[in-house]
Amino acid sequence: MSHTPESILEQLKQKQFAPVYFLQGEESFYIDTIADYIEQNALQEHEKGFNQVVIYGKDVDVSTVLLQAKRFPMMSDRSVVIVKEAQSIHDIEKEEGMKQLEAYLQKPLPSTILVFCYKHKTLDGRKALAKAISKHAILLTTKKLYDNQVPAWVTSYLKQKNIRATPQAVQLLSEYIGADLSRLANEIDKLLLNLKPGATLDESVVQENVGISKEYNVFELQAALIARDALKANRIIHYFESNPKNNPLIPNLSMLFNFFTKLLTLHTQADKSEAGLKKSLGNQAWKLKDYMQAMRVFPAQRCVDIIHFVRVADLQVKGITGGDMAEADILRELVFKVLHPVPRALAS
Repeated sequence: MSHTPESILEQLKQKQFAPVYFLQGEESFYIDTIADYIEQNALQEHEKGFNQVVIYGKDVDVSTVLLQAKRFPMMSDRSVVIVKEAQSIHDIEKEEGMKQLEAYLQKPLPSTILVFCYKHKTLDGRKALAKAISKHAILLTTKKLYDNQVPAWVTSYLKQKNIRATPQAVQLLSEYIGADLSRLANEIDKLLLNLKPGATLDESVVQENVGISKEYNVFELQAALIARDALKANRIIHYFESNPKNNPLIPNLSMLFNFFTKLLTLHTQADKSEAGLKKSLGNQAWKLKDYMQAMRVFPAQRCVDIIHFVRVADLQVKGITGGDMAEADILRELVFKVLHPVPRALAS
């Protein structure tokens, strides 16, 4: 049956191991977390040499995997077989391979913990193999988080580590790094190494350790647009141009797109009182004043136009339109359009 990452990890921590785990889906963070936990904790160190095997899908077929799974443990109560990149097993979705795996699922060796790490895709739920896995194994199907779900994930991750963080720090991490949970967890873990015991993770710590300039970043660019400060906006663009490795345009465009999309949502909601706007902003409620100022500067129709301009810039940076414009020039053109109303027909 299908489980959540939290429920599976809780069972593992209580030493409740199942014969087969099938971990699939778009979000590899949870797949790696569960597989790593089993690899590190299912056996004692002295048992691993004879009883733990890690293999890769591109190197094996289903019969080879099952041959390992059917081995009895030596001087241990259990053995562990972890199949990484299981989506690369060439016959796992072919008739013979599926039949072999289905047969094993019906009667798995109780002393074996067999783990499939099936990343970036899922089995066809209509086929017999997927149904057999759902019935006889621990099944996890992961999905990428939406951007608006990332701050809550960051907060939860920090809470698990007993770390307090300011809303600004959480938002900075969420928006700057995005929904790549593996990278987010890695960056947070590095941040915590530099955090003094009992200290609160705030935006200054994030800026100093994640490579975000305090003065020249997309958040300051956003603030400059709200303030209609063309001089500051162009200084930031110049800084981006001088430091392209740390300031790739596509993630910055994504953040601007999300901001103006949220702004348009606020414009179109029925309750525009401070309380109504704050409720709609949710975990970004601490930015209420910025959004209220932005609503005064950018009416709903301007937001629609700017979202269109951002999409045009995205096509340009990907080389779909606009020839071979440099990223800095694409951003300069976008900022000019944001600050100076341009008829859509001319802008596109």
